[in-house]
Amino acid sequence: MSEKPVTPVKTEKTISYTWDEITPAPIYAEYQEPYGAGPGKPCFQYALPYGAEVQNGGTNFRIFSRHATEMRILFYDSPEDLQPAEVIPLYSETNRWGDVWSLFVPHRGAGTLYHFQADGPFLPEQGLRYDRKARLIDPYAKALAGEYQTTREGVLVPPKCVVTDDHFDWRGDRHLNYRLADSVIYEMHVRGLTQSPTSHCQFPGTYRGVIEKIPYLKSLGISAVELMPVHEFLECDPFSTSRNPRRNYWGYDPVAFFAPHRKYASDTRPGGQVQEFKEMVRELHRAGIEVILDVVFNHTAEGNERGPTLSLKGLENPVYYILSPQNKQFYTNYSGCGNTVNGNHPIVRELIFNCLRYWVHNFHIDGFRFDLASILSRDRYGNMMTNPPIVETIAEDPLLADTKIIAEAWDAAGAYQVGNFSGVRWAEWNGRYRDDVRRYWRGDSFMTNLLATRVAGSSDLYKPGGRAPYHSINFVTSHDGFSLNDLVSYNHKHNEANGENNRDGDNNSFSCNYGAEGPTTKTAINSCRTRQIKNFFASLLFSQGVPMLLMGDECRRTQRGNNNAYCQDNAISWFDWTLVEKNADLVRYVSALVDFRREEPTLRRQNFLSGEPASSVSPFPDVSWYRFDGTPFNWTDASRSTLVCMLAALSPEEETGEKSRNAKNLRSNHLLIIYHNESQSVEFHFPPVVRELPWREFVNTGASAPNDIYPELDGPCADTSQPVMIPPQTVMCYLAPLEKR
Repeated sequence: MSEKPVTPVKTEKTISYTWDEITPAPIYAEYQEPYGAGPGKPCFQYALPYGAEVQNGGTNFRIFSRHATEMRILFYDSPEDLQPAEVIPLYSETNRWGDVWSLFVPHRGAGTLYHFQADGPFLPEQGLRYDRKARLIDPYAKALAGEYQTTREGVLVPPKCVVTDDHFDWRGDRHLNYRLADSVIYEMHVRGLTQSPTSHCQFPGTYRGVIEKIPYLKSLGISAVELMPVHEFLECDPFSTSRNPRRNYWGYDPVAFFAPHRKYASDTRPGGQVQEFKEMVRELHRAGIEVILDVVFNHTAEGNERGPTLSLKGLENPVYYILSPQNKQFYTNYSGCGNTVNGNHPIVRELIFNCLRYWVHNFHIDGFRFDLASILSRDRYGNMMTNPPIVETIAEDPLLADTKIIAEAWDAAGAYQVGNFSGVRWAEWNGRYRDDVRRYWRGDSFMTNLLATRVAGSSDLYKPGGRAPYHSINFVTSHDGFSLNDLVSYNHKHNEANGENNRDGDNNSFSCNYGAEGPTTKTAINSCRTRQIKNFFASLLFSQGVPMLLMGDECRRTQRGNNNAYCQDNAISWFDWTLVEKNADLVRYVSALVDFRREEPTLRRQNFLSGEPASSVSPFPDVSWYRFDGTPFNWTDASRSTLVCMLAALSPEEETGEKSRNAKNLRSNHLLIIYHNESQSVEFHFPPVVRELPWREFVNTGASAPNDIYPELDGPCADTSQPVMIPPQTVMCYLAPLEKR
C-alpha cells in the first residue's frame, strides 16, 4: 500500500528572535512536515546520509549538532551575495532526529548555494562556541563557490556551499590497481605544475592544466601522481589587513574535506570544479597514471580559540576538536597549526570514513597520503593508542580495499611512528630513508651500514611487524624541505621571503653546497652537484621499497634555498618549464631509471632480502655485499665507505600478480651496484664469484651524458678480469641478464 504524497504546508509558526545581519532576507517557516515531499512525489526525510542530497525535485539537507538549540539554512542567489535570499528554520520537534537536523526543501536542486547557522550555548569553558550570527560551511559540502566576505556588521561570510549532482560520464574508467610494490610516485602541486608563464598552458594553474601536461608526466614513466592538498582550504587570512598577506600555497589548512579546491578550476561556475577534477582523474587514468591525494585530517583552518568560526567550531566544537583537559576553552595543538581534529571520536571517524569513500567512488581516487597521520593514533584526550579505531577502520573497509594508504607517521608533538604506524595495509613515508641517504652522500661518517639497510628495504623498521619492503615509501626530497637541486647547493636554509626572519623551516636538512652557497659559475662545483643529484636518483630508484620523486627535481627546480615554501605562491615554488630543456640530459637520465625500475622485478621484491638463493634458476643469493676490492664486506669495519651490492635476478615467472605497462618485455637482470661517496677515486675489482657473468655497464654517474646511462641496456661490456676506476662520489651499475633473450 503506497502512502499518500504529503504536500508542503506553510505554517503560521514564526521564530522568536531576529538577526541583525540578515533582516533584509525573507524568513520562511515552511516545508516543516516530518516527511516533506516534492511535487507529487513522496520524499522520506531520512536523517542519513549527511550533507545535501538531491532527490525527487528537491534537496535533503542533513547536519549533525548535539548542543545546538536551533538550526537554519541560508540560501543565496549568487556566490557574491552578502545576504541570503531565503532563510528556512529547522525545528527540533519536526526536523531533529537524535542529534541530526534534517529537512527536505523542494525546488532546490543542483547549483543551490547555502550556509548553515546554528544557535546554542556560548560556554567556552565547556568547549561550546555557538555563534548565532556565524555562517557555517557544511562539513559534508561537495563544492564551495565565491570568496570570503565581511558584512557591514563585521560578520564573516565564507564561500557558499554548493549542492552538486554526482553524475559524470567516466567513459568506462576504472581504478588502475597497480601493486604498491610496482609504483613510482611523483609528488606534485596542481597549481605549481603549470602556473608559471613558462608552462605555455591554455589553463595554467588548474586541473585542466594538469591534463595539458600529461604527455610530460607520461614521458617520465611514473605510475602515480601524489597531489598536495586539493580539498578546499583557506588560502589567506580572511581578517588580514595587509596589502600583501602571506598565501597558503601548500594547502594544509582545510575547510571542506569533500570539496575539490575551487581555485584550481578553470571552470568558475558554482560546482564546476567537481566535473573538472573528475576530467583530470579520467585523463590521468587513460595515460596509465594513478591519482593519490594528500589528505589533512589532523587540523582545520579554524585554528585555536582566536581563530575564525567557519564550520566545525560552530556546529559541535567539543566533538570535532581535542580540547585542553585543563581548560576546554583552549585547543590542543598536536598539528602545530592551532588545533587538532578529534579523529577517534565516533562522529569524526564517520566523517573521515565517509570522505575517503566519497573520493574513491565518486572521483575514482586510487589512494591517500595522510598528513601527520600519527594524530589519528591519538584518543579523544590526545593520548597515543595501541589500536586506533580510525586507523583500523580505514585499513579494514572493504570498499577501500584496493586503495593505497600511506601515512606520514609522525606529528608536531613528538609522536614518531615510522616503522610501527599500524598493520600491514599501511605504507609509510620513510623519514629514516631520507635522512640516512642524505647523510651518506654528504660524506658523514659511519653511514655505510645504514645505507645498505635503507637500499635493501629498511627491514629494521618493517620486518618485525610482518610488513614488506613496499611498505616503505622511499624519498630523498618532498614538498617539505629543500628541492633536490637546493639540497646540493645550500648549507643553510634561506627562508627570509617567508617573513619570519628565517626562523621557520628545518635546521637539520643534511645538505651540502660543495664549496659555494647557492648558484655558482665554478665548473668543478657544478659538476659535483650534478653528479650528486644523479647519485640520489640512482640510490632512490635502485632501492627496494616504493620510490617517490618531487615535482621538478628531474630538471633541477630550485626554491632559491627556501626549505619551507608553504607561502610562496610564486616563481619560488612554481615549475619552471625552461628547465626541462636546459637540463634535458638529467630528465633523460631520470626517465630511463624510472622505466628500468618499472620493468625490472629484481628491484621490486615482495619480500625482504635474505641472503638465500634468489630463485630456482639462479645460483646466487638474492643479495651479496662486497668491498671495493671484491672481497665480502666487513660490517664491523667502518674505515671505508664504498659499498658494492649484488642483487641476483628474480625471475618474472616467479612473480605473482605482475602488472606492467609492457609485461611481454619484462626484464630480469642481475645487478651489481657500486656506491662510492668518497672524494677520491677508487679501484674496483669484480668479486670472483660473479666474474663469469656477461656484465654490461648501465649507469655511471661519474660520466657525462649520454654515457651516464644506457636506456637500451647496450652499454659497454665489462672486462671482469681488470679493475675499474670509480670516480669520486659516483654510483655505477652493471647488469647481467638472468638468461639469454
